[in-house]
Amino acid sequence: MDVFAIIARSSFTEIAALLVLAALMGFVGLLMRQPLIVSFIAVGLVAGPSVLDIVHSTAHITLLSELGIAILLFLVGIKLDVKLIRSIGGVSVMTGLGQVAFTSIIGYLIGLAIGLDQITSLYVAVALTFSSTIIIVKLLSDKREIDSLHGKIALGFLIVQDLVVVLAMIVLATIGIGANHDSASTTSIWNVAISGTGLVLLVVIFVRYIANPLTEKLAQAPELLVIYAIAQAALFAAIGDLIGLGMEVGGLLAGVALASTPYRESIAARLAPLRDFLLLFFFIALGSTLDLSLLGSHITGAIIFSLFVLIGNPLIVLVIMGAMGYRKRTGFLAGLTVAQISEFSLIFITMGISLGHVQADILGLVTLVGIVTIATSTYMITYSHQLYALFEPVIGLFERAGAPREQLIEQHTNAKHAVIIFGLGRLGTAIAVRLQNQGIKVLGLDFNPTAIKRWNHLGLDTEYGDVTDAEFITELPLGQAHWVVSTIPHHHVGVSSEDTRKTIIQLTRAAGFAGKLATVSQSKAETEELNMLGVDLVLEPFQDAADRASELLLEGLDQAHPG
Repeated sequence: MDVFAIIARSSFTEIAALLVLAALMGFVGLLMRQPLIVSFIAVGLVAGPSVLDIVHSTAHITLLSELGIAILLFLVGIKLDVKLIRSIGGVSVMTGLGQVAFTSIIGYLIGLAIGLDQITSLYVAVALTFSSTIIIVKLLSDKREIDSLHGKIALGFLIVQDLVVVLAMIVLATIGIGANHDSASTTSIWNVAISGTGLVLLVVIFVRYIANPLTEKLAQAPELLVIYAIAQAALFAAIGDLIGLGMEVGGLLAGVALASTPYRESIAARLAPLRDFLLLFFFIALGSTLDLSLLGSHITGAIIFSLFVLIGNPLIVLVIMGAMGYRKRTGFLAGLTVAQISEFSLIFITMGISLGHVQADILGLVTLVGIVTIATSTYMITYSHQLYALFEPVIGLFERAGAPREQLIEQHTNAKHAVIIFGLGRLGTAIAVRLQNQGIKVLGLDFNPTAIKRWNHLGLDTEYGDVTDAEFITELPLGQAHWVVSTIPHHHVGVSSEDTRKTIIQLTRAAGFAGKLATVSQSKAETEELNMLGVDLVLEPFQDAADRASELLLEGLDQAHPG
């Protein structure tokens, strides 16, 4: 019996086969130094109808894919800074709308120039305006640039694009209802606008009255906090999809609703592995929908449109951001994120085919543009800094003198912590208070909600999170710190007990921390071992306290017996 027929009998067997295929192709891609996204899209192509044809449980894969999208955008939303949103809101709207208008107009003219009719040219031009939020956010997250200025601006104009997608889909769906319902389009748009406003108001109320007390209670059981976060991401994504805003916007708002809580970093760190696993199915679903048999009829047009998307879209973003007062580097890096089309581009063309507006072969044209631009832009974003170094000498004309807008933003974002303290117990608190009294900015980290609250009452900056979580450690502002101090003692509770101090040393160094490390010790043997691990300062609280007490006593004795 055919092995693929056996796989098709069971959804579980099919997904197991896809996971094995993904692991193999991902490993090959890693050996070839290729981005994982390219490998995962290739898994979809190989598993799809054009090659192995083993993807049949589309409902299960779609469900996992959609949950992954909800969690991805939730994690983006949970890290959004409201003050920074106010600073970059204008450039996000201007750049998003400017890129959509530029791509639509020029794309339409290119379509006419290569022989497409007016309606087909319009469909293709609109399809080219959509960039893949999921792919871009995943790449920026992998590079740890989603919190950078260009990453936040890119996210802003991607949201603008998503709203354009919603509007375009509503218009097409309304056309499909029939010509005798002329008022349906206006009604649908108003329904979406009213529902979206209601959802935003719900988020505002949640942030104001519910988020902090609820998460503080849930944080007493960290596993429950994570389950709740997933539930909120899925719920808001479902609501967004139901009212017509889309799962992406719903998932994003779910994260924004928890962005003001002190537990957001811990939530983000614990959900990151789940996000990566579920997004695998998004890329499998995307690749399996690409029918390679349709690609041959519009190769020349696909190459022209691909070059337009890869060069024209980043260029217009660079021009708009430069005119608004951003540095050429920020504009260049943000511009690279829109150098591809989206999975929604294929859906948009499919809807046009179902309405009889365009021919079926146009899907092959847009599919080929999608393959070329997604694969190429993945490398462009992955190696963005090397590309900037290459093009930096010739893009100076796109930068205004002084880059005034970016200087204002830097004044807001340059708050630095010179010392990061792991463990908010009595010793950590005492050290932090004394450093703060000397004008030194300190950030404290702990997994205890009560300790977090106590520090906040003292006016100290804190983050709630597991200090042994590698993902959490990599998200910390380690590059700005001069000292990392661990005041967490090692408790000998068994032969396999983990020494948190050693874990912190390994994780901070692996995350690129180049400053000095200090940690506590309870014995001479521990001190020697920690020194061998490269700790710059070992604190022995009892010995240090005894030494200081002895000094004070001796001073008292000298004063009592001066002779």
